[in-house]
Amino acid sequence: MAEETNTIPATTQGMLDAVNAAIYAVTVGGQSYKIGSRSLTRADLKQLYAMRNDLMAQVAAENTTGLLDDCYVAVFDGR
Repeated sequence: MAEETNTIPATTQGMLDAVNAAIYAVTVGGQSYKIGSRSLTRADLKQLYAMRNDLMAQVAAENTTGLLDDCYVAVFDGR
């Protein structure tokens, strides 16, 4: 049996990779095109960017301990 290639990624990183591939396809191949009587319209870039931002935040959250996230330290040296 042949393995199906259009499966939904099981991980957040896999979904992020799929969204990045979709963004690439739209930017390189165009939003839509028509050949003869057939036409193809790809996903909206604005929605893809929103999905990518959300998935990037989820991946970042998965890779942290949760302790002091988004915490920065500044050191000011007196002169």
